[in-house]
Amino acid sequence: MLCQRAGLHQNGESMADSKKDICRIELGESSYELPVVVGSEGERGIDISSLRSTTGHIALDRGYMNTGSCVSSISYIDGEQGILRYRGIAIEDLAEKSTFVETAYLVIYGELPTASQLKEFSAMFTKYEMLHEGLKHHFEGFPPNAHPMAILSSMINAMGCYEADIADSDQHFDEVLVRIMSKVRTIAAFSYKKSIGEPFIYPYPEFSYCANLLHMMFSVPYKEFFPSKEAISALNKFFILHADHEQNCSTSTVRMVASSKANLFASIAAGVCSLWGPLHGGANMAVIEMLDQLYKDKTKTKDFVAQIKDSTNKTKLMGFGHRVYKNHDPRAKIIKKSCDELLSKLKINDPTLEIAKELEEIALQDEYFISRKLYPNVDFYSGIILRALGIPANMFTVMFAIGRIPGWIAQWREENADPKGKICRPRQIYNGQTSRPYKKLADR
Repeated sequence: MLCQRAGLHQNGESMADSKKDICRIELGESSYELPVVVGSEGERGIDISSLRSTTGHIALDRGYMNTGSCVSSISYIDGEQGILRYRGIAIEDLAEKSTFVETAYLVIYGELPTASQLKEFSAMFTKYEMLHEGLKHHFEGFPPNAHPMAILSSMINAMGCYEADIADSDQHFDEVLVRIMSKVRTIAAFSYKKSIGEPFIYPYPEFSYCANLLHMMFSVPYKEFFPSKEAISALNKFFILHADHEQNCSTSTVRMVASSKANLFASIAAGVCSLWGPLHGGANMAVIEMLDQLYKDKTKTKDFVAQIKDSTNKTKLMGFGHRVYKNHDPRAKIIKKSCDELLSKLKINDPTLEIAKELEEIALQDEYFISRKLYPNVDFYSGIILRALGIPANMFTVMFAIGRIPGWIAQWREENADPKGKICRPRQIYNGQTSRPYKKLADR
């Protein structure tokens, strides 16, 4: 396979039309040319959409590790440099200066809102934060031990039924997205209350987005919970850091469902199910379980690291390394600082935090981890923050989902607006039985 480059368009767009950038593939004695697509940050990809019709071949890529499924302008990752940007703005700036609601607006609409736009956007969250009383009864069908992610996915789909008059209307997109983002807090809080057998607490109109979620989760009748500014700030940062992350498993799921022209409710519900998996959204739970076990067993950090480095030992170090980042996860630095500040201001003594710090310090200086580019990722500290806020482990992934919803909404919108969009339909290489006759039951 030979790639030739003759130059880039000034706007960094695809070279497919100009034919200036091509990739030549040779199969036997035949040669074929495929266009090269160039992104705004210089990313390069070979457009193989015509590969099968032209050559009779498909590209096999298990896990889609080297397959670009779309062209997107929402978030950008440079794994080698440890860079994450939403719509061109560094995650560090957003975490320090923005709020989750403002960041959500940026992710969805592409630009930071003006003061009036932000005020109107925030007001819509208050307007649509209540659940239909009929929808409330759906919670009664779940057993007390139902996983909150199962409830979240089911209730988002059910919510779509109560919003059927606008669910499939492009003209009501702004209203639909706010209804989902606002009501998902209420659903999450209600699912938590359901699991512990407490009555539901309704949202408080005067509270901010994050404050309201904490209020609905931890208030009880006749005793309202008023979250501290430190708790609100920490939750804001957590949500901002999770708002979007390119084409991960759940985001790709949302776009795949959206490609069938399923509405936003159905697509988001599918994303929740995908995020539920322990290899995706459940990673921070695994970190907490690891740290708790080390504390319970009184395992010395150095001994645990030695177990990790022992090839005959099956011990796993959770929260280190990332499929995309081959440098520091930029989100990890931000959330570590937030974690330190929260525990200090709330005067919380969490021994697992000290274990986490010791693990990080050793790993960042040990050639074994450095050579393998195993740096702490965002999950390493996020679980500690959530636990400090009083959120139980089975709700960790729900919190992740709430933070990721703006990205899912933006990705759904982008998928539906793509004039070249098609229903997703991956191919396969079949390796089963070749043609054979059917045998009657008596002859088997």
